[in-house]
Amino acid sequence: MNSGHRHRSSVSNETPQEVDPADQWVLDPATGEFRLDLDPEQRPAVPRPRAAEPAPAPSGGRAARRRSVRTKGGGRRRALKWTAGSAAVLLVATCGGAYYVYQHFSGNISSVDVNVGDDANRPQAVAGAMNILVIGTDSRAGLGREYGDEGSVGHADTTLLFHIAKDRSNATVMSIPRDLMVPIPECTTGTKKIPGQARAMFNTSLGQDGRDPGCTWLTVEAMTKVHIDHFMMVNFEAVKTLSAAVGGVEVCAAHEIHDPDSHLNMSKGKHLVQGDEALAFVRTRHAVGFGGDLTRIPLQQQFISSMIRKMKSSDTLTSPTKLWKLADAATKALTVDSKIKSPDKLKDLALDLSKVNTKNITFTTVPVLDDPKDKDRLILKPTDAAQLFAMIAGDKSLTAVATPSDAPTAAAPTPTPTPSPSAPQIEPKDVRVTVRNGTGSSGQAAKATTALQGKGFTRATPGRDAEQAATSSISYPAGHADQAAALAAALGLPASAAQESSQLGSKDSLVVVLGKDFTGSGTPSAVPTEPPKDLQRVQADDTDLCAK
Repeated sequence: MNSGHRHRSSVSNETPQEVDPADQWVLDPATGEFRLDLDPEQRPAVPRPRAAEPAPAPSGGRAARRRSVRTKGGGRRRALKWTAGSAAVLLVATCGGAYYVYQHFSGNISSVDVNVGDDANRPQAVAGAMNILVIGTDSRAGLGREYGDEGSVGHADTTLLFHIAKDRSNATVMSIPRDLMVPIPECTTGTKKIPGQARAMFNTSLGQDGRDPGCTWLTVEAMTKVHIDHFMMVNFEAVKTLSAAVGGVEVCAAHEIHDPDSHLNMSKGKHLVQGDEALAFVRTRHAVGFGGDLTRIPLQQQFISSMIRKMKSSDTLTSPTKLWKLADAATKALTVDSKIKSPDKLKDLALDLSKVNTKNITFTTVPVLDDPKDKDRLILKPTDAAQLFAMIAGDKSLTAVATPSDAPTAAAPTPTPTPSPSAPQIEPKDVRVTVRNGTGSSGQAAKATTALQGKGFTRATPGRDAEQAATSSISYPAGHADQAAALAAALGLPASAAQESSQLGSKDSLVVVLGKDFTGSGTPSAVPTEPPKDLQRVQADDTDLCAK
């Protein structure tokens, strides 16, 4: 038998040798996409979605790899279309049109039919933009006692809100700490209605009392006022299999790390991790920084950024073997909402996301404070969190982007927005606010008051209706400009909406008059153009980032 091929023996009574499916994929220079190249004897006896073309010459193994290596220029450039911008999403863009491959990957994918209610009661979507909730569950299923209670129900251990701009020029990936205390709304799984909670740890939005990913979806929408389009969920095992599928992920430690809880032992410097070591890296928290979940999040952001770079590298994109392994591992790892449960839909989503340049993918974390009621828990940092949520909801980039990346055009660059001052750091509970309704629609003052109280302005109260006004405004007494600026940021109003009033004494409340431009209870009427000061950020193209 020819050593350069891995096909069946020509002797009819000989046991067929196993054929690696990845060895049967070659890069077609005519289309820039991978296609199957099988012996007629190996083609599955199943119907094809399109008329079969003349059978290609038998090829595979080393021959297939030699042919893909020889393909240069346009073929390789077109192959770059198979990249994507999310560690969970970009892995699936590998399969072509072969029927048996489609069936194989379809059988890998798990889905959940979530109930997120009527669109009329959900945050408004920005046409063309896309928001994907990526949930990393801490389920230990199949991992044994080395990683804790094998029978433990999975909670939302690592959660990312992945926002892709409508022009595909940038993306924002926002981490949500699992220890954040938030309201969890009532949700429905199947026919079971699960009561909400006024205050609970964010990670209990999944798993607790039978909550499914739809409950986490509703919790994030209620907290951020960002419309979510889809969800993807992975468990611990996915970190092991996906890191191995790409041949390892490069990470960096600023000092030696020895963590008996996560089983990570790492010397100072850069390392290529996969499998158990990759899982240990993303789980470690006690041996880095100040310990806790907030310390672990930047490590996870470093790991995902590095994985994105690895998957977008030409070494991965032109390797049929690596692409097959990626697609197989990814589709086995993913649980998705039923609207995207097919290889074709996931592939289309990945191709769409591939338009985002790595340098314009920004990782950040929800701004938080220590919970005054529990030192081991967190609460939202009201003004900063509201500012960040408003930027994501309004499709504003955290990265300076002039034109859509990866596609130079003759269009004039987008003007750089005029910076607006960041909201000052004040205690919302110390601010006395009277909210008056000048929108012409009844009930708006009460709704806005409730929203402000939820953001920490506990002394906000509704006042009598005001005369109808075209624009919203904030009046404040002398010496309270910082409070007025923080209030404007919380309401999503521009800084210019706050004006000092000589008619208010130093002990008077700040007065908000909601105008016709106000779009709802706590919903910004003007999107901030600048992120909060000192916002934690990691750029996906940063190759020098090290765990501290």
